[in-house]
Amino acid sequence: MKVLMSGNEAIARGAYEAGIRFATAYPGTPSTEILENFCKYDGVYAEWSTNEKVAVEVAIGAALAGEKAMAVMKHVGVNVAADPVFTVSYTGTNGALVIVTADDPSLHSSQNEQDNRNYARFAKIPMLEPADAAEAKHYIKMAFEISARFDTPVFFRTTTRVSHSKSVVTLEEPAVYEDKTGFVYNAEKYVMVPHCARIRRAEVEKRQQALKEFAET
Repeated sequence: MKVLMSGNEAIARGAYEAGIRFATAYPGTPSTEILENFCKYDGVYAEWSTNEKVAVEVAIGAALAGEKAMAVMKHVGVNVAADPVFTVSYTGTNGALVIVTADDPSLHSSQNEQDNRNYARFAKIPMLEPADAAEAKHYIKMAFEISARFDTPVFFRTTTRVSHSKSVVTLEEPAVYEDKTGFVYNAEKYVMVPHCARIRRAEVEKRQQALKEFAET
């Protein structure tokens, strides 16, 4: 079935179709409607968090327990969440983790127009960037696939125009939800004291090379 959807509605739908049942967010234009629409689907957990850092940390916890989780915020919210964002790049995700950053070029409703593509390079995290609602639904599924395959968080960047403009989207049946095994303790992978972080730093570089090869095929 084809319907007219905004980019934010399409992101919520795409996540649901991908089998995602866990999402957190801190509201702020142009990202707010993503969680508002995600929470309408049956069987999901959707949380308005105290701030963006909490949203990311809760989603990380779900991902480390094997869930596929999504954390949503506007561009300046990534500044608040930067501490756990940079660290989860080292630890990896176990399940899957997608961080949606809704950027605001031309400052429609923000105090600056920072370009969060710079965060992807800085934190060594892959990023996907759709051009319209149809791509948003398709790409958010790809983001979760990449996260699970490469054990990495993935940034998903939109802009105000992509978030709020509408285009025709083809709806598909949601994937069957998979029960997760829970958290498996691994101090060397998840406890980022310097000794462990140095080991994981090398793994991040290996992952970057693997992602580069994947992107070029």
